[in-house]
Amino acid sequence: MVIRIGYAAGAYDLFHVGHLNILRQAKAHCDVLVAGVVSDEICLATKGRLPAVPLHERMEILKHISLVDRVVSETSTNRLEAWREVGFHVFFKGDDWKGTKKGALLEQQFSAVGVEVVYFPYTVHTSSTILRRALEALSTGAQEHAALDPVQDAVLIPLHTAKLAHNQ
Repeated sequence: MVIRIGYAAGAYDLFHVGHLNILRQAKAHCDVLVAGVVSDEICLATKGRLPAVPLHERMEILKHISLVDRVVSETSTNRLEAWREVGFHVFFKGDDWKGTKKGALLEQQFSAVGVEVVYFPYTVHTSSTILRRALEALSTGAQEHAALDPVQDAVLIPLHTAKLAHNQ
């Protein structure tokens, strides 16, 4: 019997239920699930911003999710390098990539080496981008109304300060 190794790559920034949904669905389609966590540098290069949570912390979170059997850092935008390192049989991705140029290229590259690409429904109501915008709005609101709510400021301003320090 061949052990089916699956690979779910992502930034996994501000871990949320959408990430959990992908991992849960992926685990149901493989024997061993490897989570590839995109490095801070690759996030900056591809998304134009650093993640809110540093790589080592995002990897630590995933290591403690029982659905995940192994966690690796992705330090290249070339997913075939991840395939060479891990040796997975199936690559999992949110269906927001399906039918796009990025998705077609991914499918073509993986088809050439015998890797199946499986898409799962993207969790529309939540994403790291939505969470980041909400935190930024709260942080901005906290700074604008500092004199009005000192308890809220004690929580939100350190979050904003920590983010700024991480981005520098």
